[in-house]
Amino acid sequence: MSGNESITKIKSTGNPTGKMGQEYLASGVHVSLRMWIDEEPGEPKEPSARDYETAGYVLSGRAELHIGDQMVVLEPGDSWIVNRGVTHSYRILEKFTALEATSPPSQAHGRDE
Repeated sequence: MSGNESITKIKSTGNPTGKMGQEYLASGVHVSLRMWIDEEPGEPKEPSARDYETAGYVLSGRAELHIGDQMVVLEPGDSWIVNRGVTHSYRILEKFTALEATSPPSQAHGRDE
């Protein structure tokens, strides 16, 4: 036995939200899950580098992800990785909903804000 063999169920009602509009879902010691729901199109977001790795999956809408001089358009069914410490930015093109897993958990120790 690993010492922690319990299941934690998180109900979607009342999930906390972050300053950037993200809704926090499940969170463990090494990974967390968050969701961006119906993000509106607009100007490009300010470039940032985070203290965690992000793996994401697009549920609906479209967005551009910029890293250095590279740009990809993310559409429903696409997934992406942004490595820890890499400066990146994005621009929402169409109302956008996506899931992201972060490791270590994005909301721990003020990493997200």
